[in-house]
Amino acid sequence: MSGPADQRAIPVLDFSRYDAGAAGRAEFLEELRRAARDVGFFYLSGHGVPQSLIDDVLGASRRFFTLPEGDKLEIEMVNSPHFRGYNRVGQELTKGQRDWREQVDIGSEAPALPRDAELPAWSRLQGPNQWPSALPELKPLLLEWQQNLTELSTRLLKAFAVILEQDENAFENIYAGTPNHLIKIIRYPGREAIESEQGVGAHKDSGFLTLLLQERQKGLQVEAADGGWIDAEPRAGTFVVNIGELLEMATDGYLKATVHRVVTPPSGTDRLSVAFFLGAPFDAEIPLLDLAPHLKAQASGVTRDPQNPLYRSSGQNALKSRLRSHPDVARRHHADLLAQQARAEAIPVA
Repeated sequence: MSGPADQRAIPVLDFSRYDAGAAGRAEFLEELRRAARDVGFFYLSGHGVPQSLIDDVLGASRRFFTLPEGDKLEIEMVNSPHFRGYNRVGQELTKGQRDWREQVDIGSEAPALPRDAELPAWSRLQGPNQWPSALPELKPLLLEWQQNLTELSTRLLKAFAVILEQDENAFENIYAGTPNHLIKIIRYPGREAIESEQGVGAHKDSGFLTLLLQERQKGLQVEAADGGWIDAEPRAGTFVVNIGELLEMATDGYLKATVHRVVTPPSGTDRLSVAFFLGAPFDAEIPLLDLAPHLKAQASGVTRDPQNPLYRSSGQNALKSRLRSHPDVARRHHADLLAQQARAEAIPVA
């Protein structure tokens, strides 16, 4: 049997082998298990997303960020109670610090629910996206991207269920209900090295899985077991995949969400990426898997952070994250929830 993966390296996994017969599937699953347990990040090739679609999405994202500021501000997030739309550089926070990036957040398309005291607070997150009138091709492209990445991440989550010795459909309640996925198209402007290097501060992702498409400029870094940082440089034809906090919760820490950050590119350059976050329906409760004894013995429990409590309720987790990351939207549309959240976070829910 092979030994532990090199924790200073990010492995490359070919997903096409999952459907290439019993031997190929077994090899892929063993590599997935090792990557998930030992590193928490991996590159995914053989994913089946057409290169033409990848090129079109990157090209349209570039075109959006070159629009005049007024055209971008037409869909500014502060106008959306559902936390959808464009943020200027410095508007989103990570652990209270401003991130050096501009971005557009696109969620699952759905009609807004009425503001009703009888509905849970997270119901306010459901609603339509904002789309720029100056770039009409962005909407159909990103909705096609959302469909492709939903299918890919769902297949990948089934593979995770298999390495956890569960039925392949163990996470069916995560992808069978009303979807709650998030796309971010992100541009990190370059700046001088004497300024803060935070593109995005060190953090863990809050969903189940994240699939990241990178253009050409490096910047993503993964925290290693020794506390150092590993560069996850762009690799053509791949997505960078990482485990989120909800998958850590579902496995009681057998799988761990990995800390990562983005370093600002140097002055005169920029960095473009497109992130897809596989979440759970807002009304779903995160399943707690009954692991086999030999897996349970390796589960170290969910990482507890008093500053970032985790909840079994998918909607409660999503609302917590959005209110913290976008205080301008929270103040304008959800001032009544801020005091409630502060009180709730004083006593984390198991």
